[in-house]
Formats: sequence, C-alpha cells, structure tokens
Amino acid sequence: MSGSLTESTRGKEAARGRTGSSPAVLWQHRTTIIAVLALVAILLHLVLRFGVRATPHAGMIPLYATLLLGLPLVYDLLGKLLRGEFGSDLLGGISIVTSVLLGEYLAGSIIVLMLAGGEALERYALRSASSVLAALAKRLPSIAHRRQGEVMEDVALEDIEVGDTLVIHPHEICPVDGVVIDGHGVMDESYLTGEPFQMTKTSGSAVISGAINGHAALTIRATNRAADSRYAKIMEVMRESEASRPQMRRLGDRLGALYTPVALTIAFAAWAASGASVRFLAVLVIATPCPLLLGIPIAIIGSISLCARRAIIVKSPVVLEQIAGCRTAIFDKTGTLTYGAPELTEQLVAPGFAQEDVLTLVASVERYSKHPLARAIVSAAKKDGLRVPEATEVHEAPGQGLRGVAAGRRVHVTSRAALQAQEPPGIQHLPPAAGGLECSVVIDGRYASTLRFRDTPRVESRSFVSHLRPKHRIDRVMIVSGDRESEVRYLAEEVGITEIHAQTSPEEKLAIVRRETAAARTLFVGDGINDAPAMMAATVGMAIGENSDVTAEAAGVVVMGNSLEKVDEFMHISARMRRIALQSAVGGMALSVVGMGFAAAGHLSPVNGALAQEVIDVLAVLNALRAAWPPRVSHDL
Repeated sequence: MSGSLTESTRGKEAARGRTGSSPAVLWQHRTTIIAVLALVAILLHLVLRFGVRATPHAGMIPLYATLLLGLPLVYDLLGKLLRGEFGSDLLGGISIVTSVLLGEYLAGSIIVLMLAGGEALERYALRSASSVLAALAKRLPSIAHRRQGEVMEDVALEDIEVGDTLVIHPHEICPVDGVVIDGHGVMDESYLTGEPFQMTKTSGSAVISGAINGHAALTIRATNRAADSRYAKIMEVMRESEASRPQMRRLGDRLGALYTPVALTIAFAAWAASGASVRFLAVLVIATPCPLLLGIPIAIIGSISLCARRAIIVKSPVVLEQIAGCRTAIFDKTGTLTYGAPELTEQLVAPGFAQEDVLTLVASVERYSKHPLARAIVSAAKKDGLRVPEATEVHEAPGQGLRGVAAGRRVHVTSRAALQAQEPPGIQHLPPAAGGLECSVVIDGRYASTLRFRDTPRVESRSFVSHLRPKHRIDRVMIVSGDRESEVRYLAEEVGITEIHAQTSPEEKLAIVRRETAAARTLFVGDGINDAPAMMAATVGMAIGENSDVTAEAAGVVVMGNSLEKVDEFMHISARMRRIALQSAVGGMALSVVGMGFAAAGHLSPVNGALAQEVIDVLAVLNALRAAWPPRVSHDL
C-alpha cells in the first residue's frame, strides 16, 4: 500500500499544483488560457468597432490576438504535420496563417478560439482517469490503530503486518483486510460492492479494506498487509487500466483527415493552373473547416445538455461518438439487470425439522453474511416475526459456505454441489434441482432444508436485451458477475442472455473486458466500485446510479436512476447526435468544396470566400443546435 499512499501524496500535490501559477501549470493549461483570451479579444473588438463610440484602431486587437495566441497553436500543428498527422485542426492552423496574410484578422482570432477551445474540452474530458485514482486514494486512511497488549499506537499502513491486532473506531474506514476478534457492529461495504446495505459484523466475520465502520468499535486481526488488501488491489488494476487506456480518434479528426488533403490539393491546383496566389488564398479561406470545428462540438454539447435534462450525466464526450460502434455489450448482474433484492419463495425441510426453527437458525448466522441471499433470509425471518438469536463462530470461507453456531446448534449453509460432495445424513431428502436460486442447510451435521429464491430481473431487462441486436447492432451480449454461477445462469435465462462469466473478481472482470475490447468495441454497464476497472477498460463504461463516486468517475456515462430505459435513451441520443453532427460536418464540407471550386475558377475573391464560408458556418451551426432539442421518441423499450 506504500505505493498507494505515495500515489495519494502525489495526487494531493498535483491538486495543490493545479491551483498554483507555476510556468509548468500554465503551459499545461495553455489551450484553455488561449481560448479565454481569444474570446475576450473578439468581444473587445466588436465592442470597440460597433459600439456607441467606435474606435478606428479596433481592428488591431484581432491582429494581435491572431499573432500572439495563434503562434503556439501553429507551432503544435507543425509538430503534428511532421509526425504525419492530418486532421481538421491542421487545416485550421493553415487557415490562421492564411488569415494573417489576407488581413482577415477577425476570422483568424475566431479560428484560434475554435482550435484552442476544442482542445481544452478534450483535455478536460480525458482527466477522468486521474480523478478516479484521486477519489480512490482519498478514501483510505493514512494510519491504523495497532494494539499490542495494553498499549495502543498509531502506525502507518505500510507498517502493518499479517496477524497484527487493530482497532477500528466508530465511523472510521477499515485500513486492511481482516477478521473480527472482538466487538459487534455493522460495516457499510457499499463503496466496494455497490450494494447499499449495512453488513453485521461479529467475532469471526471477515472485514474488507475500504469498508466504513458503524457506531461500535471493532477489534480485528489483519489477514493481509495493506499493499495486499482488497482495496489496494482494486487501486492497482485501476492504475493499470489508466496507463493502458486507448486513445480514441474523434469524428472530426477522421473527417478532417479526408477533407484537409482535398482542400490543399484544390488550393495548390488553382494556384498552379492560374499562376495567381490569390486563388490559393481564396480557396483556403472558404475551406476553413468551421463545420468541423463548430458543427460537431455544438452537436456534442447539445446532446450532453439533452442527456443532463434526462438524468443522464455524460462524463466523457467521446462516448457519444463511440457507443454507436460498440458490438459487444457486457453487463454486471446485481443492481444492473436485476433490482438486487432476492426474495425467499420456498422452504423445503427434511423430516425431523420445522420450517420456523430452521429459518430462525439460518437467519441468525446469515445476518453476518454479505451475500444477497442472506438479506432475503433475514428479511423473511423478520416478516414472520421470528426472534433471531445471536450467533457465534461465524465463518464464511470462499467456496465452503457459511458456518456458525446459533442457540447451541451448528449451522452450515452451502450450495447443492458442495452438499452432495459431503453426503451428510438425510441427504436422501434433498429435493430435485429447480431453476432459480437456492441454498442448502445442514444443522448439527444433518441435512435440514433447501431454501429457494427469486432475484427479480428489472421489468425492462428482457426487452432491453432482446432489442440490442436489431436496434443498436450489438452482436454479443454477456453477463460478467462476481455472483455464483447458478444465480447468474438463472438470470441469464430470464432475460435472454446465453453467454455468462460467474464468480469473477475485479481483476478477472478487467481481463475479460480487455479481451473483448481487443476483438470489438465494448459497452460495459455496472454499478459498484468492483466494476470500475472494467468500465475504464471498455470502449464505453456506463454506471447505473451513484452508489460510488469512484464508479461514477470511472464511467464515461452515469445514469442517475436505476433504469435500463435510460441506457437505451442514451444510445438513441448518441445515434441522433451522430446523424446531426455528420449532417453539419459533411454538409458543410460539401458546400465548402463547391465554394472552393468557384474560388479556384476565380469567381470568388478571398473576401467573398470568407463571406460565403460564414453563411456555410451559420447553416452548419443551426443544424447542429437541433441536437439539444428533445426527440419525439426517447427510447424503444
């Protein structure tokens, strides 16, 4: 965890640096500064030129703005040219130079504003990965309370060793993974699991680093060093995801890669054929890619605004462009495709046992389990008005089920497969397997009961899954979940999904998503912090709800409500945005190409070409503004 603490310190130093004014920080945010100064220069020019008391020298302001602010942009674009990168911004840089040569300084300052503003917006969107690590780092305490005999001391996390006795005070965050050895209370593990439930803890209960303690102090024995604890592992895979996150080419760049060579070819051809350099300049003026620089960002911003009004928060604008190309959809299970609230529907008991007694004993030990079925059992006991005794010696080893002692009787809750492998007395009364969720109960070494449950899928889950292929061209749909295979398979059958991956850790989820993303663009939808690394590795990550600020930061999109209709609505808004952006960009470029033909033939002077380009810009912008208008149909579920 020492690496995590170092990362946290770096994050805090970086945060302090961002508020400073060092030359390095100013250079890092130069595009934002340039955009702001260009906007101020344009507004000042318009006020001085067209105000009540017009100033004759108002035209000098755009000149200085274009020269001083455009120079660093042109310098950067020259670097791209040397690297063989041809995008719409490259033609914008050429247009800046051209505007100076033509004396079209106001146009040059506007181009500076568009170039710098677009780059600043993209830089802002790409900062989400760093903010994820900052959000993770700030959650973990820097010290722990270690008890040695009667002495209590505060120690750094990296000094904690396996077997150390630690005291977690009320409302503190658990520093390492461990087991409770003294105390009785609750812990909020929703930050790690995405499940908004308080987990009861007593002697023998496992605790997870990052969980928030309740009102009672707990004494635990550390089972992992801080660097090996669950929280540290999640931070590590998150950091790895950030380092390997692919960079996406924007729609404007792809179109600009085609448009820029065409414009330059026409300009040079006009100059070569006529021998008049003014035609070269006229072609470049009308070729200024404002439909790309204006139309596409306006369509994106309008769509982001529309999403916000529909309770959909777009964290990274690039996802609006990328989701249309996703061909694989990957879903978490609990809380995403289901409501995350299984209910006990049937209790089958073996001869010699009473339903009420069995449910009472099982509920007493299940109070200390974090499994979704445990909550269903406890809720059923409360609903029946049963008095649930305290349990001791509660232990839940991976793959071995839940064990504990209640009212002097030994209780073991396990799976059908594990029960059949043990073959305890009374197993001949085990009922045949049925669809859905179930668990088996052994009391005092004898088979006692089978409990069956239903985890209700969201009402819209099946229709949502079934329409992904015909409506959104999703070729593959899969569930990747940390839950047991029987539960995942049951849900998959209910909602119409055939491909599942069950009992996966965050690291395994990450590996699966990376593998699928390498084969085709992916959409990942989840809700817990354990989903965050996978969200970052997917082409598009979507978070349902806001149970975790880390999940919200890792996702490109956050759906504020628990509804798959909102996921579908976002996909429709994205498709509509793409259509409108292409209409503005391609339509504007087509008109510009026509104008370039007239300019190349000598029918448009540079000034007239600039006016014609302004008309094209207005048409492109007006069309792009439609993206912010609510559509007639928001989803098709």
